[in-house]
Amino acid sequence: MTVTANISTTAVVGSGYMGGGIAQVLALGGHPVRLADIDRETAERARIRLIRQAEDFEARGLMPVGAADTIGKNLSAADSIEDAVVGADYIAEAAPETLRVKLDILQRISQSARIDAIIGTNTSAIPIGELAAAVVNPERFLGVHWMNPAPFIPGVELIPGPNTAPEAIDVAEALIVKSGKIPARVADTPGFVANRLQFALYKEAMRIVEEGTATPAQIDAVVSNSFGFRLALFGPFAIGDMAGLDVYEAAYRTLETAYGDRFSPPESLTRIIKNGDLGLKSGRGILDIDAAETEALLAYRDHAYARLSQLRVELGKAPGL
Repeated sequence: MTVTANISTTAVVGSGYMGGGIAQVLALGGHPVRLADIDRETAERARIRLIRQAEDFEARGLMPVGAADTIGKNLSAADSIEDAVVGADYIAEAAPETLRVKLDILQRISQSARIDAIIGTNTSAIPIGELAAAVVNPERFLGVHWMNPAPFIPGVELIPGPNTAPEAIDVAEALIVKSGKIPARVADTPGFVANRLQFALYKEAMRIVEEGTATPAQIDAVVSNSFGFRLALFGPFAIGDMAGLDVYEAAYRTLETAYGDRFSPPESLTRIIKNGDLGLKSGRGILDIDAAETEALLAYRDHAYARLSQLRVELGKAPGL
């Protein structure tokens, strides 16, 4: 089957914090958005809230001048889910992260939407293949995982299901880029990439607390002021290549001795090191970084870290923490 090649009219099903943020972004991008929830009254309350919120964002300089007016013009409340999706080119499902609820809503969406309308689910961890069972013509269905808060976090994961048509991914990606976001295509596995990494860190942090090594506040201080600080600018593989993969392997050996196999160095890392690829210092690492750009990359890193440190001083300490 074919899917729509251009996105104009959109619908967002679910007007809570996540769905509301998605609706704001799409509306600000110039797309008419029909917002749906359990009933029209709920959707209308959300519409008013989102416009007022956009006014506050605009007043604080968090959104451009005229943003609230643009959102207000493009955002409308629908009588029902079915009313919202009829005629829409793209539908964002942002229901609660419960399999049964999402299956029911996706079934309602796909039965009422145009046959070529693209449907994106904002699931955080549920495999797209499981949700696709509820969708008529799953070729037009994929995961579009926005990060919270949607108006301000740039990354969006795109996750094709087992039957997703390549053109559906292309059109969804173009919409995300037009909305000012940075898409990343990832495979359909539980948790995808962002939440697999995020929840692995959270579990280890809880283990450290349980062991009595550090308090939650101490752990937050360590993370936000060390490797978490670096992660604001670079991903783990870029950081590893800059630090030196041999350093990583040596650290893994120490951790393995203390904590067992769960901290054994990954086989792929050991194999790369045996080939003499240690990262920037050897000219090759995990990433294919042009050796001619090494000096410029390190200069950018130092400049970016210094600027980020200055920004944090300007922002001050987060209230209540």
